[in-house]
Amino acid sequence: MTDAISPEATDEPKTATEPVLSVRDLHTHFRVEGGIAKAVEGVSFDLFPGEVLGIVGESGSGKSVASLSIMRLVPDPPGLIAKGEILLRGRDLLKIPYEKMRKVRGGEIGMIFQEPMTALNPVFTIGMQLTEAVRVHEKVSRAEARDRAIEAMRQVGIPDPAERLKDYPHQFSGGMRQRVMIAMALICNPSILIADEPTTALDVTIQAQILELMLAMKEKKAGSSIILITHDLAVVAETCDRVVVMYGGKIQEVGTVHQIFEEPKHPYTRGLLASLPTASTERKSRLSTIPGNVPSIMNPAPGCRFSNRCPEAIDRCSVEEPVLHQLPGERFSRCHLVEEEALGQVDKEKADV
Repeated sequence: MTDAISPEATDEPKTATEPVLSVRDLHTHFRVEGGIAKAVEGVSFDLFPGEVLGIVGESGSGKSVASLSIMRLVPDPPGLIAKGEILLRGRDLLKIPYEKMRKVRGGEIGMIFQEPMTALNPVFTIGMQLTEAVRVHEKVSRAEARDRAIEAMRQVGIPDPAERLKDYPHQFSGGMRQRVMIAMALICNPSILIADEPTTALDVTIQAQILELMLAMKEKKAGSSIILITHDLAVVAETCDRVVVMYGGKIQEVGTVHQIFEEPKHPYTRGLLASLPTASTERKSRLSTIPGNVPSIMNPAPGCRFSNRCPEAIDRCSVEEPVLHQLPGERFSRCHLVEEEALGQVDKEKADV
C-alpha cells in the first residue's frame, strides 16, 4: 500500500482461544461545564497472550482515556466509567475493591504513562519510587527491593544503577526518564504492559531504543502482551500484530497490521495512511491531510462521527450512525459504504449459486 512503511509483524491472527484481557462496551464520560463529554463510547476489544495490540487515532480520539479506564485511573470527579466490563482473565476489574485493584496495577498490568516527568514524583528519588513499586505487590525486605530496583534499571540500560537510585527525576534526561518508567512498569513482571505514547517527544534514535527495549522485555516473559497507544503509524507497522483505529471516542476499524496497512477499509484509516510521507514523496511537496477537526464529544452530530470530514460520505452518513460491521478475516469496520459493499458481495454470491 505504501513504500515508506512495511509492516514487520506477522499477518497471522493470534490462535489463543481465550483473551487475557477483554474490554466490553466501555463508556467513559467527564462532567464538564455545559454538560457531559463522552470521551469513550461503546469500545470493545480483546488482547491475547503474546500479542502486541496497537490503538491509534488523532489526539482526542479517546485512546488514552480507554487505557486509563482499564487501570481505573480516570480522575473522579470529573471522570466516570459509566458502563462496561474490563475482564482480566474473566475477572471484572470494575467490580473488584479498590485495594485489590491496587494490586492489579503494576502486579498484573503495568503502565508506561505518556509524560514521564509528570508521572514520576519529583520529590522522591528514583530508588524510593522503584522500591515502593516492589513492596506494594510483594512481601520483600527493603534490601531485596533495592536489589530488584538496581537490576530493573540495569535491564533497561541505565548506567551506574546503584548510584542513580539516589537521583531525582529532574536529574535524568527525557530518554532516561522513559527508561525509568519502563523499569517501574515491569519490575513486578506483569503479564500485560500498557504503553501510552511511550516515545512522545523523544528523538528518533531514543525512540527506537525504547521500542526495542519494550519488545525485549515482552519476549523475556512467555505469554506477556502489550497494548501500544500511539498516533505514530510507523511505530505501529514495526511493532504491532493487530490494530484498533479510534476516532471520536469510538472504534472505527480493527484488523491485523497487514490488513490495516495493505487494505484499509475505513475512509478515516485511509486518510491517516495517506498523510504519511513515502519514499516517492517529492521534496517540498505538500503532504496529504484530513480536512476539518475532530468532532465535539460534548454534542456530537448525528450519524457517522467522521462524516463531516469524509470525502466519500453519502446522505446516509449524516443521519444514521454506522455499526461496527464484521468482515471476513476477523476484521471490523464502522462504515456504511463498507457494510453495503460487503452485503452486495453476499448478494452477488447468492445470485451466482
